Amino acid sequence: MDTQNPSAPPRAQSRIAGKNHPHAGGLLHDNARHTTRFTVIGNHLAQHPELSGLAIGLGVYIQSLPTGARVDIKTLAARFPEGTTRIAAALRELEAHGYLRRERQRTPAGRIVTRTISCNQPGHRRTQDHQAAPTRRKRTPAPRKPLPAVPQPACPAPALLQTATELLADLRRHDTRLLLSEQDAAHLAPGVAAWLERDVGPTAVRHTLTTDLPPEPLCRPAALLAHRLTAQLPPPPPFRALAPPPDVRHPLQTCDGCDRAFRASEPGGCCRDCRSDLLEAA
Repeated sequence: MDTQNPSAPPRAQSRIAGKNHPHAGGLLHDNARHTTRFTVIGNHLAQHPELSGLAIGLGVYIQSLPTGARVDIKTLAARFPEGTTRIAAALRELEAHGYLRRERQRTPAGRIVTRTISCNQPGHRRTQDHQAAPTRRKRTPAPRKPLPAVPQPACPAPALLQTATELLADLRRHDTRLLLSEQDAAHLAPGVAAWLERDVGPTAVRHTLTTDLPPEPLCRPAALLAHRLTAQLPPPPPFRALAPPPDVRHPLQTCDGCDRAFRASEPGGCCRDCRSDLLEAA
């Protein structure tokens, strides 16, 4: 008795024309790729099972319009042959299924207007978290301007610059806003040294730099101090002639002729009167 082979392929059945053919009497597509002037429409709208044909057509037309186009009932009725009643009903269908949204907004002039918002995907809003938020550009800080120039001393001795640096570092004890960095103090020290070089004492320099400061916070105290050191620099001290050396007082000694005391640079000898008598006798 013959047995069937279950692994053998079944016999091909003959196909009757017009039956079981995938395209027999059905739709064929002759498509070309769009590169300009096209709109992407979701099948959920184009094949919506509940929307009317007019509603689907209006939804597709509205999604193809640019932002700012008028889509009120009168404008759409002037564009399509359907009347205002049918167009209004189709718009309500789109609104009920989430393809349109109407919001009342106030313009800058104070008028209340109705904005029509087209949604190509119902339930989607711009404010949802999945939409990429615009990234803020990081503002690069502007480079700081260099400090104003300060007067320079004629003889920048190290001891003089050290005194000026210590004076600047001590300013914060008089006003906490005058806390300077090491770099700012190094820039200002020659200006303070120029004041000290002009016979201005440290107390007077400190008084000039710390009095009559503005009441508001100081954005850059070093710039303010540099301006004061330059704008209020005193003139050089007047020229003073050297004083003559003091008289040298010689030690006292006794005159050999009259035993009178007199001063002389060398020990021994006679006083002025005895020397005069000797000269006359000679």
